[in-house]
Amino acid sequence: MTPSTPPSSADLQRFLDIATEAAQAGGAVLQRYFGQLTSLEEKGRQGDLVTNADKESEAVILAAMARHLPGHAILAEESGQSADAASNDYLWAIDPLDGTTNYAHQYPFYAVSVGLLFRGQPVVAVVFAPFFQELFQAVRGLGAWRDRQPIQVSTTPSLAQSLLATGFAYDRHQTDDNNYAEFHRLTHLTQGVRRGGSAALDLAFVACGRLDGYWERGLAPWDLAAGILLVQEAGGQVSAYDQGPFELASGRVLATNGAIHPALSQALVETRPLGDPDQYRLA
Repeated sequence: MTPSTPPSSADLQRFLDIATEAAQAGGAVLQRYFGQLTSLEEKGRQGDLVTNADKESEAVILAAMARHLPGHAILAEESGQSADAASNDYLWAIDPLDGTTNYAHQYPFYAVSVGLLFRGQPVVAVVFAPFFQELFQAVRGLGAWRDRQPIQVSTTPSLAQSLLATGFAYDRHQTDDNNYAEFHRLTHLTQGVRRGGSAALDLAFVACGRLDGYWERGLAPWDLAAGILLVQEAGGQVSAYDQGPFELASGRVLATNGAIHPALSQALVETRPLGDPDQYRLA
C-alpha cells in the first residue's frame, strides 16, 4: 500500500466526528441490552467474558467505519484484525464494551473505546460511557474534551495526596506478575487505589482530573489506544512503568498528571511480587 500523507487538522476532525458517531451508536446498543442479556460466554480464560451486547455493539461500530472510511484498517476486540492491518497507515483500535464483567453484573462502569492510530501513534480518541452519558474525545495536537468542554489533568503534587486506579489482568490466576503487590503497596502510599474495571474509563478519568494516576498490565491495544491520547492531550504523561517510552504492544501503561509520575514509577519498579498466586485462590 502506498504510504499516506499525514492527516490534516480537517481530516482529524472528520475522523473524530465519525468515531463519535460510531461510539455513540455502539453505546446505544449497550444501553438497550443493559440488564437484559440473553448470552454470556467465556472466551477461553477465566473471567474473560463476551456477551451478545459486545458483539452487536461491535457490528454497529464496524458498519459505521465501513460506511465512512472503507480504506482504513480495523483491530477490534471481538472480530480481530482486518487483512490489511499490517500495511495500512490507518488502524482503528476498537473495544465495543470495555468493562464486560461490570456490564454483565449491571455495574455501570463500562464504556465504548474507539481510537485511531496513524503509523502506530494515536491521533483520534473517543471514549463513551453510555450509562452516564459522558463523552470523552481527543485529537492529537488539538486537545481533549469531556462533553465537548476542554479538560485537564489534576494538579495533585505528590503521591501521598493522590488517588489512583489500577486493574488485574485475566491471567492473574496463572502468574506471579499479577499486580497484587503493587496494589497493596500503593494503597499504603496514597490516599487510595480504585479498581474500576474499565481501562478506557480509568484513563479518561485521569485525563479529566478525577484520578491522579493509573497503571495496569495485561492490556490489549483496543483497551489503550483512545485512553492514552486523552491523557496526553489533557496535559498528562504516559510511559512504561520505568518511565521509558510507552509501547502499545507491551500491554503495560503508567499514566498520570505528570507531577506524580516519577514517584509512582519508582514505587512500581521497586515492588516485588507477593508470592505464589495459589495463595489467593479460594479452597
